[in-house]
Amino acid sequence: MYTSIYFVGIGGIGMSAIARYFLHEGKKVGGYDRTQTALTSALEKEGAEIHYSDDTALIGEDFRNPLETLIIYTPAIPQSLRELAYFRRKGYKIIKRSEALGQLSEGKYVMAVSGTHGKTTTSTMVAWLNKSIGADGSAFLGGISANFGSNLALGKGNRFAVEADEYDRSFLRLHPDIAVVTSVEADHLDIYGTYENVKKAFSQFISQIKEGGTLIIKKGIDVAIENSGIKVYRYSADEESDFYARDIELGADGLFRFDVVCPDRVIEGCKLGIMGRINVENAVAAVASIWAAGDFDEARLKEGLEQFRGVKRRFECYINTPETVYIDDYAHHPSEVKAAITTIKEVFKGRKVTVIFQPHLYTRTRDFHEEFAEALSLANQVYLLPIYPAREEPIPGVSSKMISEKVNAVVKRVQKDKLLEELADIHTDIVVTLGAGDIDKLCVTIAEILKNKLKKAE
Repeated sequence: MYTSIYFVGIGGIGMSAIARYFLHEGKKVGGYDRTQTALTSALEKEGAEIHYSDDTALIGEDFRNPLETLIIYTPAIPQSLRELAYFRRKGYKIIKRSEALGQLSEGKYVMAVSGTHGKTTTSTMVAWLNKSIGADGSAFLGGISANFGSNLALGKGNRFAVEADEYDRSFLRLHPDIAVVTSVEADHLDIYGTYENVKKAFSQFISQIKEGGTLIIKKGIDVAIENSGIKVYRYSADEESDFYARDIELGADGLFRFDVVCPDRVIEGCKLGIMGRINVENAVAAVASIWAAGDFDEARLKEGLEQFRGVKRRFECYINTPETVYIDDYAHHPSEVKAAITTIKEVFKGRKVTVIFQPHLYTRTRDFHEEFAEALSLANQVYLLPIYPAREEPIPGVSSKMISEKVNAVVKRVQKDKLLEELADIHTDIVVTLGAGDIDKLCVTIAEILKNKLKKAE
């Protein structure tokens, strides 16, 4: 039994949730990450011992005994990291984050949400609806839930809601009772190589659903379903399926009302507490998961949908006035960028949309620059930041210029440190920041600049 848990890459959204769990369990928790963030600062306040230099001398005494310390690492960390090499040399037990999550899920009723996009919001909604109907349970999430105030929820029930991440095939460590597949698109090609390999991985994930379990998959997804011992249901936002929304209406408050059609009933008069037609689709998937898990009180389910406040950096609204709107979103795949801009134009009809986009990864920009340009062309004005490299080294000839050259809108490439000056000088109506890098560090300042512009205009 390990008394200490050390995380290499503790600041990741998935890693930090597991770190929080072990802190709650009374373990000594420590770790390394490259930069200090709000997540790592919160963990430090909760009792974790964290440092930000790859220096084995900084590893605390509580983590020096290989017999008492378990090492958990994220694949996003370079294998050449000195600390990782140190732990291998000293004979520590070292496992990936996905393996740790798989172990924590053993013996639980696992409700796993996968997909190349949509999984964070949907899994968080599943977790919140479990709590709303009284089923409770725990949840390990890929974002900070506004309702829970965390990426970890702990409860007494046996339900285990989890975001099943396809990156590095991590989701293949899970054996769910209920699995949702929200989307299967070409992404993480630096890992998979081809779209066909992405589809094969999702097919394998589906094959790992427990005997007698349930697959809830978006209508139109083309992946092989070779698990004959499970029930399969299709869902859609508004197309007739096993689960779908009907009579969808957009209210003056920007929120949607709809009925959810299930195989055995219609749940009438639902209202979703967050904006976006795509989130109606996510809500249908979440309701389908609750339905598949067993009996529930419809009134409490509807109350949960209305009280759902979403996930930080998923269509997060900082300002919403008749003069100025500012929204931040994690969108980093062309489909997500398109969905974000389309939603904004649907909710705020006829208004001028300025998009600030930070591309994420050189490989993704190389592979999808044309698709990004097509999606960004839906905006009136686009500011393109340099590529956020994350775990990658630069690729010669690959830059945000590849996108800007094909955008059919007013477009300008700008350095991140010059962006705030640009925003202060131009006319803005609706502003949206998009990207999975570090653009979120500017959100509060951007909101302040836009609010100051509002005051000056009064």
